[in-house]
Amino acid sequence: MDSERVAEIERKTGETDIRLAINIDGSGTVQSRTGVPFMDHMLELFGRHGLFDLDVQAQGDVDVDYHHTVEDVGIVLGQAVKQAIGDKLGIERYGFFLLPMDETLVQVSLDLSNRSYLVYNVLVSNYMIRDFNICLVKEFFQAFANECGCNLHIQLEYGSEPHHVCEAIFKGFARALDRATRVDPRQDGQLPSTKGLLT
Repeated sequence: MDSERVAEIERKTGETDIRLAINIDGSGTVQSRTGVPFMDHMLELFGRHGLFDLDVQAQGDVDVDYHHTVEDVGIVLGQAVKQAIGDKLGIERYGFFLLPMDETLVQVSLDLSNRSYLVYNVLVSNYMIRDFNICLVKEFFQAFANECGCNLHIQLEYGSEPHHVCEAIFKGFARALDRATRVDPRQDGQLPSTKGLLT
């Protein structure tokens, strides 16, 4: 790489205070302290399986609910990825991964098109993992797609155990994003679009 693809974003609201740093071309080193243990676990999986170096420090009104913290971490991660990949010259742009985990199979597809759209087809019979409602995972990815400017499709093919479902989603997302952000030398630094821009 000619230059490091890194970003650091800080965002403070009346509900959350978040600092996030990412290195797209990292080795999977992760530090995550969000105040939401299950979210920390998911972010650790994301960084490790995408080989992204990630440092997330968040304080939020978790005594009220986990919603604001989870959604706002998605916002900041989306902003950071968008900033880190910059002009997108030479990247593969598209990423896809089909990930199995025990009884679960998840498909994740994405396009770093600068057009925000989320398709999230995840239906399970049990949405609770201790005190964490996995409906919040959709809010995380909606926030990410909005801020990163990407098409993101997440499809639970089958699966029943909510922890397995979430793990498969975050691992598949990491692998798909890793693929989409890779630089393809055959593109010779060109934008991956016949229109000449991504919009």
